[in-house]
Amino acid sequence: MTKVGNFEVLGGMPEDVLAIEAKGKITRADYEDFLIPEVSRRIAKQGKVKLLYVLGDDFAGYTAGAAWDDAKLGLLHLGDFARVALVTDIEWIRMGVKMFAPMLRAPVHLYHLGALDEARAWITSDNDDPPHEPQVAADHKLPTLEDKM
Repeated sequence: MTKVGNFEVLGGMPEDVLAIEAKGKITRADYEDFLIPEVSRRIAKQGKVKLLYVLGDDFAGYTAGAAWDDAKLGLLHLGDFARVALVTDIEWIRMGVKMFAPMLRAPVHLYHLGALDEARAWITSDNDDPPHEPQVAADHKLPTLEDKM
């Protein structure tokens, strides 16, 4: 049986950092009751928010509604994040972040679970030296179906 999901706030962070860990099966209600209002509250208070998002061993996936709300949250707040750190070993999520990270104006860094301390250090830092380099190469096009035949 899949564990009921929720977002757990990770403590010890400055007010401009929203540090959360997704646990269990995340639903639309988890986004609409907690994450979306919390991001909006912090943006209203701070101007921009730094997001540390951990998807660890206790994460069991998203419902379709949660996946939609996740995409909607990113699209509605394209310019409202100062930086985003995603910490996970789940390869399909890492690939999705690499695909959509160039749409965000903020630096987006991916970390493996073993590098959580490094992610915490980066997300709380205001130092942008060296300049942000995206972790995804946007200089290649995807082959069309005709190219594969």
